[in-house]
Amino acid sequence: MQNIENGSLLIAHPTMLDKTFFKSIILVTHHNYEETIGLVINNPSKIKLHEIIDDIPLSNFPVYIGGPVAKNSIHYIHTLGKKIPGSIKIYNELFFGGDFQNVKELISNGEAKKENIRFFAGYSGWEANQLADEIKENSWIIRKGNKELSMQYSNQEKWSQILREMDKKFAIWSNLPKNPSLN
Repeated sequence: MQNIENGSLLIAHPTMLDKTFFKSIILVTHHNYEETIGLVINNPSKIKLHEIIDDIPLSNFPVYIGGPVAKNSIHYIHTLGKKIPGSIKIYNELFFGGDFQNVKELISNGEAKKENIRFFAGYSGWEANQLADEIKENSWIIRKGNKELSMQYSNQEKWSQILREMDKKFAIWSNLPKNPSLN
């Protein structure tokens, strides 16, 4: 079993039964012995950031559903590094969070753009050993992180594309309908 680390991608196994994570790709933002936290990077909503946060200029920043936990909270990943004090490095040039007041200023002055910051409502979380147990049950496929993929605005089609590229044994699953019994 591949080790989970910050920046790993958790790809929902085609046989996963949990509707919440069906065809999900999760970026692990924090991992230690006590917990794992991540963001679903391919579950868009129809909401824009300025619709739910005061003092944000009219913008085209979509808000993705990061997971089922604390959906009333906003989280963000970015490539702005030290421009956002308090950011936590996930890996390479990809960061999590930081001073939100500073983010508002960067949006206002045009430095924060769709290409360098993504927003999520809620997050995905696991207690100690919970994710390891799910991996043993073949609920998740672990892949090395990829900054470009993590920053890419995508939907469940990205899950299908990754399966086709991964391995022939998964390619047949790439067109899996939401309810296979209706196929």
